[in-house]
Amino acid sequence: MTAVLVTGCSSGIGLETALAFARRGDRVHACVRRADSAEELLRRAHAEGLTLDVPLLDVTDDASVTAAVTALQDRHGPVDALVNNAGIDRTGPAETMPLDQARLLMETNFWGPLRMSRAVLPAMRARGSGVIVNVSSLAGRTFAVPHGGFYAASKAAVGALSEALSAEVRPLGIRVVCLEPGSFASAVRRGSAAGDAAQQDGTGPYAADHVWLTRFLARVAQGAADCAEAAAAVVASVDDACTPLHTPVGKDAEAALRLLAGVSHEEWLPRFVAQAQSLVGPRPTPPLPG
Repeated sequence: MTAVLVTGCSSGIGLETALAFARRGDRVHACVRRADSAEELLRRAHAEGLTLDVPLLDVTDDASVTAAVTALQDRHGPVDALVNNAGIDRTGPAETMPLDQARLLMETNFWGPLRMSRAVLPAMRARGSGVIVNVSSLAGRTFAVPHGGFYAASKAAVGALSEALSAEVRPLGIRVVCLEPGSFASAVRRGSAAGDAAQQDGTGPYAADHVWLTRFLARVAQGAADCAEAAAAVVASVDDACTPLHTPVGKDAEAALRLLAGVSHEEWLPRFVAQAQSLVGPRPTPPLPG
């Protein structure tokens, strides 16, 4: 039996990952931020006769992380595998995105995995074994789309942290994997339009462009893969010691990395705009300052 701690289990990839591990008989600590957000997870676990531990844990809060991880390890023993899945998305242009929203992205998507890793690493070091899986995004490996710079930056930072952490802890018997999913039907993407209110209500200088981009992302999301596919990749990465540090997840992610190999930003941008325009119409011309 493997003891697995998964963050962000209220929906999407985290929920499916927790259930996938539980079906194998693993001890699963399926963390959620609020008790009321665990209803779907618990309903599905009950329907399948699965047993889950569901701790309350906020990855943006030092005290919450320390208390939850200490309590569950004191009660159930050390964690064999940590899956840093909790994440959020916010869109907005670099000039006008509220800094509190940008900071929240980094606090959740970057500092969250770091907090969690620090919480479990002492016990992993003591045993000389363990796996840390950081669920990043294809956005952290490819070019950042307009209005998506802050999200992409947070995921690129996770990739860089994963590389350094792997170099530091591999000699101690601990593996680190950075999974990079493409488009999956997760709540993270459904919340991606909540960043810059001025662009959404039409008063911001990039409002028309924001609407255009949001429409494009919505079209792309219609073809999103099932989160169970990503969950299977998480489970496989825990089991397979040969999983590469950077591992794309999903056919679209693998295809994108192949297509963009050796492509410059100057070559990519017109291709991106052309693809978006083929789906949602011409990109708006920005109004002149007046």
